[in-house]
Amino acid sequence: MTPMDPIRRLDLGYFVRPAVEVGGPEPRVEPVLAYLVKRPEGLLLFDTGIGSGDPETEAHYRPVRRPLPEALAAAGVAVSDIDLVVNCHLHFDHCGANPLLAGTPVVAQSAELAVARRGGYTFDELVDFPGVEYREVDGETEVWPGVRVLPTPGHSPGHQSLLVDRSGGRSVLLAGQAYDFASEYGQAVLARRAALEGAAAPLPGYPAWLDRVAEAQPRWVLFAHDQAVWEPAS
Repeated sequence: MTPMDPIRRLDLGYFVRPAVEVGGPEPRVEPVLAYLVKRPEGLLLFDTGIGSGDPETEAHYRPVRRPLPEALAAAGVAVSDIDLVVNCHLHFDHCGANPLLAGTPVVAQSAELAVARRGGYTFDELVDFPGVEYREVDGETEVWPGVRVLPTPGHSPGHQSLLVDRSGGRSVLLAGQAYDFASEYGQAVLARRAALEGAAAPLPGYPAWLDRVAEAQPRWVLFAHDQAVWEPAS
């Protein structure tokens, strides 16, 4: 049991980000995390793991996959138990097992789906496949009572996060890859605070969507490529 129950984090493997992308002397190993959300309406899955890439992509990132059915089984559920999928965005390391969920509605921002379908963005077979059923949304949308997607663009044009209300008024934000790391997210939150409190320039910028997240006051923020959890200072 964790403070985030009934939200369960799923380990779907990892990949090795090359040093040239890290900006340092060494590569970095990054986890690929998904989240299983249990609600009265059913089971929601936020992201589905790493898809199969072409040889060039495989050599570049050297992914190690944990199959989604195996990860779900460890949580006591099966692929067929999932009632709704939400992808933070449609890069291959976030929607890789979507084809296993054919017939299950997939929530995606229209802007994200449009860019994914232009080609050269992700692997086409992970976007449009037999039985795919998209639930396109434009902007903030409540997908189930107490569960809403929030647009958090930046990493991709249609990136979205998932805000989950919990009993006691303490919500959880599943931030996907809005930021790679909890520490980077925390820096942006602090930059916003400094700006609002009138700190002297220069100050770092922060995305406008942080204003909406601040309104929601999430108690915990979880990420797709970082096992750390951000929480506000008490």
